[in-house]
Amino acid sequence: MLKQQQGFPASNIGFVFNNGQGEAEHTTQLTGAKSGMADFQLREYQEEVVERALRRENVIIWLPTGGGKTRAAVYVAKKHLETTPRAKVMVLVNKVHLVDQHHNKEFKPHLGHDYTLVAVSGESEEKDFFGRVVRDNDVVICTAQILYNALTNMEENKHVELSDITLLIIDECHHTHKDSVYNQVMACYVEKKLKGEKPLPQILGLTASPGTGGGRTLEKAVGHVLQICSNLDSAIVSTKNYVSELKEKVPRPLKSFDIVEKRLQDPFGDHLKSMMQMIHEYMDLPPDVKLRQCGTQEYEADVVVLEQRGVRQDNRLLAQCALHLRQYNDALLINDTLRMMDAYRSLEEFYINKFITAIDGTDFFLVGLFQENQVELQKFARDSRYENPKMGKLESTLLQQFSPNVKSKGILFSKTRKSIHCLKDWVLNNKALQSAGIKADFLTGSGNGSTYMTQNEQADTIRNFREGTLNLLISTSVAEEGLDIPECNLVVRYGLLTNEIAQQQASGRARAKDSKYSVVAQKGGREVQRELTNEYLEELTGKAIAKVQEMSLREFHTKITELQKEAVICRKIAESRKVEKKSRNTAANVQLLCRNCFKSVASGSDIKLLDNQHFVNVNPDFKRHYKVGVQVVLERSFEDWEPGCTISCSHCNKDWGYEMKYKKVALLPNLKIKNLALETPQGRTTVKKWKDVPFTVEDFSLAEYCEDNFPDLFD
Repeated sequence: MLKQQQGFPASNIGFVFNNGQGEAEHTTQLTGAKSGMADFQLREYQEEVVERALRRENVIIWLPTGGGKTRAAVYVAKKHLETTPRAKVMVLVNKVHLVDQHHNKEFKPHLGHDYTLVAVSGESEEKDFFGRVVRDNDVVICTAQILYNALTNMEENKHVELSDITLLIIDECHHTHKDSVYNQVMACYVEKKLKGEKPLPQILGLTASPGTGGGRTLEKAVGHVLQICSNLDSAIVSTKNYVSELKEKVPRPLKSFDIVEKRLQDPFGDHLKSMMQMIHEYMDLPPDVKLRQCGTQEYEADVVVLEQRGVRQDNRLLAQCALHLRQYNDALLINDTLRMMDAYRSLEEFYINKFITAIDGTDFFLVGLFQENQVELQKFARDSRYENPKMGKLESTLLQQFSPNVKSKGILFSKTRKSIHCLKDWVLNNKALQSAGIKADFLTGSGNGSTYMTQNEQADTIRNFREGTLNLLISTSVAEEGLDIPECNLVVRYGLLTNEIAQQQASGRARAKDSKYSVVAQKGGREVQRELTNEYLEELTGKAIAKVQEMSLREFHTKITELQKEAVICRKIAESRKVEKKSRNTAANVQLLCRNCFKSVASGSDIKLLDNQHFVNVNPDFKRHYKVGVQVVLERSFEDWEPGCTISCSHCNKDWGYEMKYKKVALLPNLKIKNLALETPQGRTTVKKWKDVPFTVEDFSLAEYCEDNFPDLFD
């Protein structure tokens, strides 16, 4: 039996790292590691979970949020650097903001005195000569995408081989599945391992929960855990001898369901539903279409599919009605979670420019419907008798923990960026919450757009929260995982339907003594049922991990190898299908259409791939199909290009992307494929990402572009 949590000997799956070390050196490494633990101040449960990693086995460390996984990883990295010739440690994270956090807060304080460290993300200049950066530093902390790009880019200054790395640490490693970039990196590893290619790095994964992968039975949960182990070529280890110490260090918060009765009357929501019914009747739904209950995620999924069908069938009426129905459904979801006025404003914002850009009878009907009902909707939204009772319950939940004389810190989790902006506005304008001394701000993921935050804004918000300038973070899921956020005594989940991994990570944010974890929900609502289901799945995850840890070495090794071979075959089949799909059409045989008005605006042959990431239109005639908007402002600058202005369809105003100025010579429209449709010989279709288009996109050539656009210079 695998009582030692799948510890692998050097000849087996867990010890694929081999740099020519002898047994004597290996023994010295273990002895030195044990004697050095005290000065690093690992807790006993941490010492237990790193033992196998110190023996150079591939392992996944499973510890709860706040259990000190990263500290354990730093310790393993330190011992690895001390005992491994030509050691090279690489730490992979799955979010940009975690690069600097891991570098500044964890690795540099302990390793910076004796070793060279560098942090690299897509926003760092170092990514452009990543190969050289890896050669010149002992520890590299980067996003997984940076490493994957380097593995597949053959330019000398950018290329990296897995054999260049001796220890690969993968943070939040439960994301190593399906088509994630973590799994793309590990797919390179697994293929080399199955071919017997060496050396390969030692793997150290870190996770608070691998989850069950959607499985509801022990058998399926075990299968998911084994798949994660297979993808990472690693055993999964947890504390067995120091569970009580771990529970003391990471206490579970007191959980409460703060339940509210369903509102007796909802004239605002009822009016929205009657308007949706009018749209249903106007669009004359196809007989085979059955839309589920409006005001649900299922209804949203139905109308998304309906819009795609409208585009495919050249039925603009169907497509546009579906788009507008999605907005009404969003308003119903907001009405169920936030204030009625928040729901009304979401519709008002959507329709603000729609009348100006209307191009046919369908547009005039849809815009007219909203305008005719606008006054009535406003009247209902302002009537406090019908306000959402969940907001009152949320207020009382916050007031139980916050008061002017009590130091509290809390995180309020909600689903969307829009909802957390509305919740901040509510908190700041609520007299009772302000009297209680609540100082709130929102925290969202980084990106471009008014509802996103820049990395600097994220860092400022977290620093203010840590220092006490803020005491309530209103956050999307970005604060659940990885971010270095101080201990809280209150975590509230509001209007959320998530999986067991997200629930565990959110709960793990409430680590202060006597902390509270609150679920504010409607009586009989789906949130409560999902929360209870997630509790069961969390327990199931633990049982599944225990089952995997009980497997014999031979059984585990056989199963992992079998899963790895299956994965390699499946990837090859998927790749061949992708190639076949791309070769089905020539680029010239595909036309690009505006997704809103269906006007043909470009040929597939006009599209070129710039720097392996930007899909640009090089045809100068394309300019007559779009109009230029406001200047795009990005947080960082780029070596070869800078953003220009937004572009939109000259016929219907549909957003298409923005112009980019490349090498100060070329002004190129950088297009969003999700806002275009594709007319192919097989029919019309839509895709979300450029990688899924049914033709091959050629690389951009600046020389060819200049010859075509400035012919006089080449005579």
